[in-house]
Amino acid sequence: MPLFMDIHQHVEGLTAEAVAGAHQADLNTQAKYGVKYLRYWFDDSSGKVFCLIEAPTKEAAIAVHREAHGLLADEIIEVREGA
Repeated sequence: MPLFMDIHQHVEGLTAEAVAGAHQADLNTQAKYGVKYLRYWFDDSSGKVFCLIEAPTKEAAIAVHREAHGLLADEIIEVREGA
């Protein structure tokens, strides 16, 4: 299944707790779309968030965020795992 990295450039008021809550909402929603949110990284000083997603399509990954919490990524790109 394809892997995607999504990038949220500036989430206003970003905290570790908020990101964890949004990620949990993704996990609660993902099965409906055949998606698996694997990991996330964030920088609270800049408000940037990165999510690694296994999904059949980019649109399926977007649908999970839209339904789970409404925080859509600014960019989503297909990636391949390296060493």
